[in-house]
Amino acid sequence: MHHIKFVVNGMERELLVNAQELLSDMLRDRLGLKGTKVACGAGECGACTVLLDEKPVNACLVLAVQADGKSILTIEGMADGPELHPIQKAFIEQGAIQCGFCTPGLIMTTKAMLEENPEPTEEEVRDGLIGHICRCTGYQKIVSAVVSAGQEIQAQRREN
Repeated sequence: MHHIKFVVNGMERELLVNAQELLSDMLRDRLGLKGTKVACGAGECGACTVLLDEKPVNACLVLAVQADGKSILTIEGMADGPELHPIQKAFIEQGAIQCGFCTPGLIMTTKAMLEENPEPTEEEVRDGLIGHICRCTGYQKIVSAVVSAGQEIQAQRREN
């Protein structure tokens, strides 16, 4: 067992974890953060994507011990209280959510992508979302949501 300290969604945490425990299992089973979905378990679908020190990672491929001393952001940490993050709003407004299983991972990758490139083209969005599988939407609405979210975030930054 390993004693780890980390921050998840802004809250400092400490846990004893098994050397083989996956980050996805720690988040879902030990911390109750069920928004991190596990689908393929092999890093192929992107459903389990979270931000580890602001970088998107497949939580099904990362060991929990690797989170020691790091910051984790999950979909549960995106909203500001009852106020949804602009990315979450854009996914809803653009109809980019159907069954919703892939949505948390897509939103987390989108957040990291927009931090690096706040105004991506549709082609850049498609490239940035490689590794995510959505079986419901056909992707165009997801791409539109990402572009729209980037525009909204930029507009908010200009206002402040």
